[in-house]
Amino acid sequence: MRDVLTVILGGGQGSRLWPLTRDRAKPAVPVAGKFRLIDIPISNSLRAGFDEILVLTQFNSESLHRHIAQTYRFDVFSSGYVNILAAEQSTESRDWYQGNADAVRQHLRRLVDTGANDVVILSGDQLYLMDLESCVAQHREVDADLTIAVNPVTPEEAPDLGIMRMDAKRRIVEFVEKPQEPSEIERLRLDAATVEATSVPTEPGMLLASMGIYIFKIEVLVGLLQEHEGDDFGRELIPQAVGRYKVFGQVHQGYWRDIGTIGSFHQANIELTHQLPGLNLYAPDFPIYTHPRFLPGSKITDCRIYESVLADGSIIQGSQVTNSIIGVRAVIKSGTTIERSVVMGAGSFEEEPPPGTIPLGIGHDCHIRNAIIDMDVRIGDGCRLINEAGAQEADGRGWHIRDGIIVVPKGATILPNTVV
Repeated sequence: MRDVLTVILGGGQGSRLWPLTRDRAKPAVPVAGKFRLIDIPISNSLRAGFDEILVLTQFNSESLHRHIAQTYRFDVFSSGYVNILAAEQSTESRDWYQGNADAVRQHLRRLVDTGANDVVILSGDQLYLMDLESCVAQHREVDADLTIAVNPVTPEEAPDLGIMRMDAKRRIVEFVEKPQEPSEIERLRLDAATVEATSVPTEPGMLLASMGIYIFKIEVLVGLLQEHEGDDFGRELIPQAVGRYKVFGQVHQGYWRDIGTIGSFHQANIELTHQLPGLNLYAPDFPIYTHPRFLPGSKITDCRIYESVLADGSIIQGSQVTNSIIGVRAVIKSGTTIERSVVMGAGSFEEEPPPGTIPLGIGHDCHIRNAIIDMDVRIGDGCRLINEAGAQEADGRGWHIRDGIIVVPKGATILPNTVV
């Protein structure tokens, strides 16, 4: 399918993921020990054979640009590319992106110039594996103007999502962004007849939520964005499309997580440590690509490690690690206990710390629980980062608590014997 273009939305500010997004765009946040969030949609696209990819960026995008430039290099015999389209002033617009639809609108000319017949629009901050090739094939089989990937959710989850009603032929007949009224949620529930007719893998009473993954005919996308001033797909453009175009739902069967908050980011990473995780990063048919670092294997000395993921180049001595992600080049000294935590590691090895500086990594005799330790952090000996008070929101010297999770920002230093 050489006539399919992938557009990845990566320009959001990511304020709910602060402080992980203090110095980087949300799609550049490390995940699963060795990847970046942006690697997920790019890998899903490449796996489908869609190697013409545009990434739209805006906020704190330097590290995201660097990662993409260093990772996705195609040889001279390929026409594939992963190109960055940053927000810019032009004769058509002098504004920053006003929303995800506006981001695409500002680059419409470039999209049309590719000659694509269909445009796959993906989000840069989700965890999932999807057969996009099959999705596009079904999109074309029913001659859809727009196909929306949907995921079954409970009524309790509905107020935070875009919910749709689908008929027996999987055509979407109603779309409501973040319904709040109980009567409205009740009306949108799947009934038994629809479940049976469409073979949706769920029970009656559930609802179908938009995953923010769209497949547009190029002419339909251009028409919607030029004829309507709305800046957001879910809130404004998709409801307009449902009434005017042939809009179908494509039900996703499998793991999907939207990484919108510190709590959801932490939980999604911890789920990857389970023996049978919902997102199987070991599936041979769904490889996840990332920057090749050419690091040595992990070095483990006299440790107890339970249901955890250890990335390349990590060095762990005399410690206990439980249900945790240990990232690239992470250093953990003896006597330390790590529980349900994400330790992102470091950007480089450190032979000797500067005079008077705490060594890179986590020191001796520390206890860290329900935490996210960002890149290049220095934690002194004897620290207890366990949120003893059970706070949901708090700030301290070199640390923050969001959604009950302790977050130590990139490059921070935690002095010895600090207790949180």
